[in-house]
Amino acid sequence: MNSDAIEISGSGFRYSALVGDGSMAKAGEFARKVLSGNRCAIIADETSVRLFGDRISESFTAEKFSPHLVRIPAGEKSKSLTQVERICDELIEAGLDRSSFVVGLGGGVIGDISGFVAAIFQRGIPHVQIPTTLLAMVDSSIGGKTGVNLDAGKNLIGAIHHPALIIADVKALESLPPKELRQGYAEIIKHAIIRDAEMFRALSPRAKRQSGSDSKNGFVALIRRNIAIKARIVSADARETSGERALLNFGHTVGHAIERATNFKIPHGDCISIGMVAACGISTKRAGLSSRERDDVVALLKRFQLPTQLPAEVDRERVAAAVVHDKKFLGGKIRFVVTPRIGEAHLSNDVTMEDIREGIAEL
Repeated sequence: MNSDAIEISGSGFRYSALVGDGSMAKAGEFARKVLSGNRCAIIADETSVRLFGDRISESFTAEKFSPHLVRIPAGEKSKSLTQVERICDELIEAGLDRSSFVVGLGGGVIGDISGFVAAIFQRGIPHVQIPTTLLAMVDSSIGGKTGVNLDAGKNLIGAIHHPALIIADVKALESLPPKELRQGYAEIIKHAIIRDAEMFRALSPRAKRQSGSDSKNGFVALIRRNIAIKARIVSADARETSGERALLNFGHTVGHAIERATNFKIPHGDCISIGMVAACGISTKRAGLSSRERDDVVALLKRFQLPTQLPAEVDRERVAAAVVHDKKFLGGKIRFVVTPRIGEAHLSNDVTMEDIREGIAEL
């Protein structure tokens, strides 16, 4: 088992992301090195429990931890305050206290809700992230963002609560169907657009070999590269105050609006993919992105079977109306992430609501 640590640190936080092949079997051993409490809750959905529940529980039990498995329904609908209250009640009944910790076992939804529970239970206890999807490994498990949804929008209730440890086991990805795997590639392509032109070229249809898919070592290296990109951005702007971390929202303003307008029926990565196409269209108008590079983005998304257009049945007006609920609107002003060229991005205050409407209408 080969597991390499990526250190993630900033003002008031420091933790490691362990990326390897088979690292989940040693989750308890890794946790014992950084945590002293003995009682923990493993929060997972039905799929994660079926695939990994016994393995993780046994790993923690072997290190003299007392794990309690908390099952929640799969899907975005579980990210609610009602579900958080139910989990907290179960944690109390299971005897967890301020010396305990929470383990999030699953994809991004599990990481968001388990992290939020850890942030508020007993005013905050440690959180261990064990992401089981590519999307969670390269994106949502890093940076401490936790939260749940309201009817008015996504992640409107939450807290910044950095994990004590991230354990990313590429072996877990073997159970993912192609549709689920491509959700992670949406965020990988986003990282390439905003920060890594070299990775963009390596992934592009013109590259001789598709980076990350030719070998397991190459796949591990691709995941590590993306964790490192997000880690650097998070370390520079942990609480999204300087604008640096906001760059990670490229494609998300429209992407989140699509999720909300379709009642989360379209997967997150697919929505972000379509949102990035809109963001590129807006970037050609407001940031000088060339139409050739915009077409290169579309071609790369298509290479990974990601959608680049809204389904015909989706109401564009509904999507545009949902945009105003985005958290990146400050004081009613739009802060939109644009890219002037592949490998770079910045926040723009020049983008208008009309620009966004036009971008959505063209999808």
